[in-house]
Amino acid sequence: MSARNTKGGSVKKWFKKIGWGFLVAVVALVCFYRLWMYPRYTVPMLMYHYIDPEIWSLSVTPENFERQMKFLSEKKYRVISLDAFVEQTKAGKPFAHNTVVITFDDGRSDNYKNAYPVLKKYNMPATIFLITQWMDRDPQLTWDQVREMAANGIDFGSHTQHHRYVPDLLPRELLTEIVNSKYDIEGRLGRPANHFCFPSGGFTEEAKAVIRQAGYTSASTTNRGMDRHNRDLYELKRIKVKNRDGENTFYFWIKLSGYYNLFRGGKPGD
Repeated sequence: MSARNTKGGSVKKWFKKIGWGFLVAVVALVCFYRLWMYPRYTVPMLMYHYIDPEIWSLSVTPENFERQMKFLSEKKYRVISLDAFVEQTKAGKPFAHNTVVITFDDGRSDNYKNAYPVLKKYNMPATIFLITQWMDRDPQLTWDQVREMAANGIDFGSHTQHHRYVPDLLPRELLTEIVNSKYDIEGRLGRPANHFCFPSGGFTEEAKAVIRQAGYTSASTTNRGMDRHNRDLYELKRIKVKNRDGENTFYFWIKLSGYYNLFRGGKPGD
């Protein structure tokens, strides 16, 4: 037998042993993605707090925030407003698998100083949740800053009046924190405040009922939302963005995949 025939026979034997198994594995992975994962795509709702040079658990540096927004722009992600997300969800229309929603909690002044110019630069909408009775006090936003941002593509929702943990509130307190904070924003901006955000992500069914009755169209949590696919608009599960997600865009890309909610664990605030 020639060396050529021997080599050919070895390749055939290798393919029989390894090749078919590899091919079956690839087909299985493709089927798993198309039949199980693909229909479970969920629009990533990014949760920021502070865009601050000081690095701590709730902050992203201005440099890394810029990198993250540049990444979204260069990779052609479709950043939509929370209003648009709610409308499309209610209509039952599927989302393109490069869709993103951006939100900020607490309404700190660094959102105006460090995040707003970058969002304007890349023409990206976002929603900032305000603690309405903390406004006009350092380090919070001022109403003048809020009005300027509202005129340029930034939306504002309620984070209660005093950042109180919703499950601990008495019924009358719950009504005050949810309803009056909506009135605070609408009175200052002259436009509807459609979205609510639970401080620390804690919520109850009673609170969700009050939020609906008050006229909000959505309510956001942290990682506490039980619906991993965000079909319930009153317990929207969000993804905490960390400073390292700007230093290493691989982490950011994973969170933007639309499948992060399926597999992530961690603490409720993550």
